[in-house]
Amino acid sequence: MDALSLMKHTALALMQGQTRAAADPHRPLWHLAPSVGLLNDPNGFIQHNGVYHLFYQWNPLACDHSRKCWGHWQSRDLLHWQHQPVALLPDACYDSHGCYSGSAVATDDKIMLVYTGNVKFPDGSRTAYQCLAQEDERGEYRKLGPVLPLPDGYSGHVRDPKVWRHGQHWYMVLGARDLQDRGKVLLLRADDLRQWTLLGEIAGSQLNGLGDFGYMWECPDLFPLAQRDVLICCPQGLAAQQERYLNVYQAGYFVGELDYSTARFSHGEFHELDAGFEFYAPQTTLAADGRRLLVGWMGVPDQDEQQQPTTRYGWLHTMTFLRELTLRDGKLYQQPVAELQQLRGELSRWQGAADDAPPLAIDSAELRLTPHGPFRAGFGDAMQLTWDGERLTLTRNNLRSGAPEHRYWRGGLRELQLLFDRSSVEIFINQGEAVMSSRYFPGEPPILQLHGDAPLALQYWPLRPCMLE
Repeated sequence: MDALSLMKHTALALMQGQTRAAADPHRPLWHLAPSVGLLNDPNGFIQHNGVYHLFYQWNPLACDHSRKCWGHWQSRDLLHWQHQPVALLPDACYDSHGCYSGSAVATDDKIMLVYTGNVKFPDGSRTAYQCLAQEDERGEYRKLGPVLPLPDGYSGHVRDPKVWRHGQHWYMVLGARDLQDRGKVLLLRADDLRQWTLLGEIAGSQLNGLGDFGYMWECPDLFPLAQRDVLICCPQGLAAQQERYLNVYQAGYFVGELDYSTARFSHGEFHELDAGFEFYAPQTTLAADGRRLLVGWMGVPDQDEQQQPTTRYGWLHTMTFLRELTLRDGKLYQQPVAELQQLRGELSRWQGAADDAPPLAIDSAELRLTPHGPFRAGFGDAMQLTWDGERLTLTRNNLRSGAPEHRYWRGGLRELQLLFDRSSVEIFINQGEAVMSSRYFPGEPPILQLHGDAPLALQYWPLRPCMLE
């Protein structure tokens, strides 16, 4: 489908579908979601000249992973977002089967997009190109074409460039799958964003003492934080364990040091970024005020996507809320950005035995809970959170089979911060020591019901809507 035809069909999908999507009772009130169609990876997250830009993988024509475009939102405050012209369409020979994920940098006071062009061949094989597109005076993006073909020794699965400036050079990390089906992260360097040199593999399966660790690593992001270097990545192919690696694919991080002179990244063990049911493909940016901000996709590829009831309304998936990252004792902490407080309504407080707690509306709400013993919390009729004194368990019924499924976190529990938005919950444990992000689909506006003999304390705020413009 050429660009003009795709835009015509996109306009038709929007005209026919927006009213239906807006009528969905599971439609979020303050999380970013697609107007119609499928949303997945956040891309090109950047602050430039006081404006935050967030691009995103988008198929406007269906709730599936074909016809990947780049949609575009912008904001000055991380709360109020505005639609912008579609940034990229899969209309060139080098991105004919999708404008896949990538990043954005500012150069010559313009935003440059760096993305993967995906090409599939009739025999089932594929290739990938790393491509550029430059902002013009109208805020649109002009494609400059490929700057890096598929490197030797790797399959057609090489994608998701994250680019940054260090010293006199540009650097790029790429997710890759080698010819032995081992996931890798590649490091490259350039002087001008156009002539890239592959420096080597800095992390991956069978590297740095990992052993076998997945067949493909997606969405790498490498950045400095608190005098260390953090590598975020999404390994595919990790075997599920009893209480971790329970999603189809994982998102996590390593903490270490990147030696730019030798292109070596020494790092510690892999940590999952989120212990919930839906979290994948996160991307970070450095804000002008020095905060390292993260946004993730509240979804997982190939994980019961088509069973989500929003598909009946013609849309699928949301982003997480924006988070600030800090590094303490070698561990990443994630907390909602402070701007969230601007959405708060009147504060209510309560303390006593969980069984005596009042029911609370959680259609759109923030809750802080300090437990002093085991408890159980029901989120409407669709999800439960249980603390037994040693382990948090999040439970819902699988959308495909109807059988209960669980996600877990272990540790010493001091405090929970829960963010509810229609059909999602983000649970921040101990001021961001861990997070559990999940979608759930209550049959009616959900009420929080607490159970247990132990005392607890609550702070509760209703949250005002903050819709896209």
